[in-house]
Amino acid sequence: MAALAPPVAAIRVAVRRALAGLPSGGPVLVACSGGADSLALAAAAAFVAPRSGRAAGLVTVDHGLQVGSAERAEAVAEWARAAGLAPVEAVRVEVAGRPGGPEAAAREARYQALAEVARRHGAVAVLTGHTRDDQAETVLLALARGAGPRGLAGMPARRDLSGVPLLRPLLEVSREQTRAACTVLGLRPWEDPHNRDPSYARSRVRADVLPALVRALGPAVLDNLARTARLVAADNAALDDLAAAALAAARHPAGGLSVPELAGLSPAVRGRVLHAWARELGAPPAALSHRHVTALDALVTDWHGQGSAHLPGGRQVLRRTDRLLPADLGAAPVPPVDRR
Repeated sequence: MAALAPPVAAIRVAVRRALAGLPSGGPVLVACSGGADSLALAAAAAFVAPRSGRAAGLVTVDHGLQVGSAERAEAVAEWARAAGLAPVEAVRVEVAGRPGGPEAAAREARYQALAEVARRHGAVAVLTGHTRDDQAETVLLALARGAGPRGLAGMPARRDLSGVPLLRPLLEVSREQTRAACTVLGLRPWEDPHNRDPSYARSRVRADVLPALVRALGPAVLDNLARTARLVAADNAALDDLAAAALAAARHPAGGLSVPELAGLSPAVRGRVLHAWARELGAPPAALSHRHVTALDALVTDWHGQGSAHLPGGRQVLRRTDRLLPADLGAAPVPPVDRR
């Protein structure tokens, strides 16, 4: 028996580990564009899942942004059926009219479609083909945006997708390995022209910035960037736990948040508390930025009678004596607080 090629083995091991903690019942679904990363992932899932006693299916999303996209999506679906994956769906989404830039709009449409298909089939998880290289790119882009620890944590290995776990098994597998696996398995991945389009920041990082870093610092820089994301993510999880407890303690019995409670928190925890509260008030997470949280923080730490802080989504927060309140609550008379 011929030895299993190392890239194929690495991807299968990664998939096996991802599936190990999942409940029994429904299938796992691979999100597959037909590119090398997701195609190698789908091939590994088709091999590993049945041997783990579970079904594996595939979803390919047609964003309708390129000529021939519908035919390409159907070709991916046909390959998946021939590979033994089931259920298999090719889903068309509408990207136009969604908020944000084209990348953000396409991503939102894609994840929405994945969640809908997963719920329809009772899937226990959705797998995506993001690799170590994607993680390194994400960290660099976060650094460029000044995104802070939450951005530097990169993409989590697991996140909630409208009630369905979204797993990224390949975050410690390189893009080179996925391409090599496709070659070994005789798969012909599709090369998305958007990945070479210099109008996209990620494309420029992929084509110019990462190769320059590798030339200057050596190939270990990719692993180091991905490791940075893992370490920061662990710190973020600890701070998020502290912030959740602090938010509960800061809730004022008459509504809103207690300014004295907030003022007593460390800046790192207070910022997370205010960020979480702003999301509760309806601020869209994708639009909620550092400047919005800074404006809320100023109501606590730099109060001099200023007006309300404006949040995305049309919400406003103001300060009334010792409380932060949504503007619709703050417009009403503030009831006295019994301090006995």
